[in-house]
Amino acid sequence: MARARGKKRAAAAAADAGGSSQTDPAAARGRPKRAKTEPKPKPEPEYFPEPRNLYVWVVLKHIHCIGSDCGVPKLFPEDLWLSAFPIGTEWENIDKIKEFNWNFENLEKALEEGGKLYGKTVYVFGSTEPQLLDVDGESKIVLIPIVVAVDCPFPPSDKIGINSVQRENEEIVPMRAMKMAWVPYVPLNDRLSRMESLKTKIFTLGCTQRRSALKHLKTERVKKFDYCMPYYMPLSPPEDEDDTVVNIMYPLEPPIVCDFDWEMDDYEDFIDEKVKDEVLPEDEKEKFKDFIKERVRERKRELKQAKEARKKAIDDLDPKLKEAMQNIRFYKFYPVKTKDTPDVSKVQAKYINRYYRQAHELL
Repeated sequence: MARARGKKRAAAAAADAGGSSQTDPAAARGRPKRAKTEPKPKPEPEYFPEPRNLYVWVVLKHIHCIGSDCGVPKLFPEDLWLSAFPIGTEWENIDKIKEFNWNFENLEKALEEGGKLYGKTVYVFGSTEPQLLDVDGESKIVLIPIVVAVDCPFPPSDKIGINSVQRENEEIVPMRAMKMAWVPYVPLNDRLSRMESLKTKIFTLGCTQRRSALKHLKTERVKKFDYCMPYYMPLSPPEDEDDTVVNIMYPLEPPIVCDFDWEMDDYEDFIDEKVKDEVLPEDEKEKFKDFIKERVRERKRELKQAKEARKKAIDDLDPKLKEAMQNIRFYKFYPVKTKDTPDVSKVQAKYINRYYRQAHELL
């Protein structure tokens, strides 16, 4: 206790020697004064370059970034057609879309005041079509981007079809199974408005699968993205629902690839013709016949199930949704010709895919 009082006296004496009339409590405790810190400067505001009217302001988690990874959500300006995921395009070919400075002013004009899609609810998805085009006087395979706009007050579908000639079976899966979803799109000039107040409501097909993560996925999973296409079930049956033709690929070396029509072709005559053409060995006739019959049974079973599923789905539809589906319209857009891009006018087609079939209008 004596030592403690001695320290206090020493501190008081030191203060008197310095000529101070007041004793600093911090100094009396033997602690240094805390230096005053300057206030942090306010961050400079960020400014974005003046964009065109239909550039996208993305603030949602479902973001598709062509040629880069999709990580933390961020704000960035981007053409509308680029914000729609090019579904069904091989991952290794996605960057080829940027080979040319494609222009979709026709899509923008359709959405602006006075356009066909102005004031409507529109669902937009992208895709690509490889075509042989003239590029600077030389023939070259070009990956042409296309955009499909669906005029409908409700999402045309929440499913994805996975199908190709390389796959044995068709798959219809929910969009979320392939990390896809319809994402609201807000033009920059309306970014401070509520979505409900926008005159034209636009949703684009987005995909959150990161390209950098593909190397960690199984090859089968990666290839599924290559075979994806937007699924749509029209109220009217597809043209091939009553088709009586089956595709045959009989496992020989080389395999026998042909079509068989169970209404037009006779089994015996069809098989004898293959033997005569020396594509089928004589001792394989019965096996080949059984193989064809099994494919015919499978196809008939598929058609029956499809009809039943369609009837049930239509019967279960909400009346408002059924009315919307009856008035649904598809618009297909190709890039317009510019001095920087090849002419695609000679290769344009209304066909979209096996589910959506033909577009109502080609723009």
